[in-house]
Amino acid sequence: MTRAQHRALTDLWERFGIESGNAPLPIVELFGRQAPLMVEIGFGDGESLVAMASADPEVNYLGIEVHHPGIGHLLLRAEELGLTHLRVMRADAVEVLERQLPDESIDRIQIFFPDPWPKARHHKRRLIQGSFIELLARKLKSAGQLHIATDCEDYARSILDLLNVAPGWVNMASDHGFTPRPAYRPPTKFEQRGRRLGHEVWDLLFMRRK
Repeated sequence: MTRAQHRALTDLWERFGIESGNAPLPIVELFGRQAPLMVEIGFGDGESLVAMASADPEVNYLGIEVHHPGIGHLLLRAEELGLTHLRVMRADAVEVLERQLPDESIDRIQIFFPDPWPKARHHKRRLIQGSFIELLARKLKSAGQLHIATDCEDYARSILDLLNVAPGWVNMASDHGFTPRPAYRPPTKFEQRGRRLGHEVWDLLFMRRK
């Protein structure tokens, strides 16, 4: 962690941070307004999240991450851009969803480049499993969206197969396959570097059935 990131965690947390716990989050009070809520799980260094928040001031953005340097970087960028509709949690996303975010409270959930655990014996460690999909469905509002992006084809196809048969989900792609990258998702530096090397990225966009 850099000195600036450490300072951000100390000085900026009170402005942007939300403490984890067991009580439901008072979303309107925390953001100071009633607005659609977007939750990003595992935002990495936060660059894509702050870019989306900067371009979309009418939506409340909540990022959940456990990696301290990434959180520190996001806080610095949020301060630099003067974002007032972005909040951050330093916590396990599953616990936050289960304990602190009410059912049918989220308009969009996004998960970009989750750890693919590429070895077959480690697939059970992947975040996106059947029980997790059921949890996300409970937390999304009717017609709420789930957006996942990954550069691991095996993971992408397993998620696609899982969501296409899971009850309560509608694939936004007309062919029930993958979706071209939506304009609102900025490509990360990691993604741009990978594409220059010929690596593919797969986007999945699903809607919770009305």
